[in-house]
Amino acid sequence: MSALEEILDESLKTIIHIPSVNSAESSGDKFEEVNHVIDCIGELEYQDTETGVLFVKSKRSGRILKIADLVNDNQKERDKIVAYLRGVKTPDDIDMIIALGMAKEGFDWPFCQHALTIGYRGSLTEIIQIIGRATRDSNNKSHAQFTNLIAQPDAVDDDVRLAVNNMLKAITASLLMEQVLAPNFKFKPMDDFDNEGEDDDSDGNTIKIRGFKKPTSQRAKDIIESDLNDLKARILQDDTMLKALPGNLEPEIINTVLIPKIIREIYPDLAEDDVEAIRQYVVVDSVIKNSEVEEHGTKKFIRMAGSFVNIDDIHIDLIDTVNPFQKAFEILSKNVTTSILKSIQDTINITKIEMTEEEAIASWEAIKRWKTNTGKAPDINSYDSKEQRLAQALLILQEAKRRKNQNG
Repeated sequence: MSALEEILDESLKTIIHIPSVNSAESSGDKFEEVNHVIDCIGELEYQDTETGVLFVKSKRSGRILKIADLVNDNQKERDKIVAYLRGVKTPDDIDMIIALGMAKEGFDWPFCQHALTIGYRGSLTEIIQIIGRATRDSNNKSHAQFTNLIAQPDAVDDDVRLAVNNMLKAITASLLMEQVLAPNFKFKPMDDFDNEGEDDDSDGNTIKIRGFKKPTSQRAKDIIESDLNDLKARILQDDTMLKALPGNLEPEIINTVLIPKIIREIYPDLAEDDVEAIRQYVVVDSVIKNSEVEEHGTKKFIRMAGSFVNIDDIHIDLIDTVNPFQKAFEILSKNVTTSILKSIQDTINITKIEMTEEEAIASWEAIKRWKTNTGKAPDINSYDSKEQRLAQALLILQEAKRRKNQNG
């Protein structure tokens, strides 16, 4: 819990989500985990018998913090605190809430400034709901933040695949968070005007794009209007997409092949023109939200993928050359060690190797000779095709060993 102590800011109104009980991060005892969280914050002074609010003295400031425990299974106690939270009127009424599944509780807390989640959440839709709790407009805050604490995989441990997969998924969750919190833009074809023929960029948030396709059916329009974040969440959860995000496929393949394939699977009733319109909107919205829009004189420019482009010259073909989900992995590369990155890359590589386990076993003596002669293991990124093949065989053998250890 030391990481929690370091990152917890008692000046922020915070929702703390303890690990999902079935997750690898969970101890299996959710009540003890609540106690650990409270110990990180300070010392429990007393609990109000009428409201259920916990009064905890902060170890940092000495302040008395009001905390709500929504993990408690006692229905009578739970009803008390939920009733209290439904009646919250000011920021001072509650300081922190400890919960497992906030999205299911029947109250709103617009004063929340920080959603702090311990452990990876399997549903990115749940991540959206968690973020939504901290992004309600309120006069007590000028910004909101979301923090996801996950276990960093031990790269020297042979059994890292599950931890690496969870880390990758948590990265997609953080990327989705940026997408949800970023300013909203509207996108239209370059030659499109509103019904009255007026300039439809009067609010400065409409961007016109050459070659951009509009949806034709009301169903497609509704998806773009209401379901875009949920659609992005489902795209980011797709196994093929997850493996492609760190740059293992060209952006054009991600944008024009993988994304429309996922859209067709989610909405099989859509016509191809509407699949393409939704696909373009998802890609454009993701790319623009990860880019910087700047004004120079009377002109606007957008900085994306290292290019500085006049906003009047943007074409859908240009946007399709940008990986819309690359930013999170660029951030990752600056914040984790080389060995962790190698573990992540190995996990991705293992899914792309076409080799039987028998062939890998037959290569073992050649792998050992390579190590003896060169002093290092074969490198999968080598220009030498023989070294590449030996490195692939080594990954297959390591994966087989992990599976054997997991199965006892």
